[in-house]
Amino acid sequence: MLFHAVLDIQLHPGIADPQGSTIERALPTLGFDGMSNVRSGKSIHLDIEAHDAGAAEAQLHEVCEKFLTNPVIEGASITMVEAATVQAG
Repeated sequence: MLFHAVLDIQLHPGIADPQGSTIERALPTLGFDGMSNVRSGKSIHLDIEAHDAGAAEAQLHEVCEKFLTNPVIEGASITMVEAATVQAG
């Protein structure tokens, strides 16, 4: 089966996020008030072929742990859907 996955990689709570802090400080000067606790991260979109959703998710967790994140300071959340349910656009 083919799955489309989005990996959302964020710093762990309590880890300094200079980029998020810079964005948070800039928002009011651009006219965007009332926003706080800004955290930045990265989003990786990919397709993965696997026998089932469990196998795909296990492989994605492994690639995050071994390659895409620094597990000491970052964590990843995975959102997955069958590729057939993803609409083009």
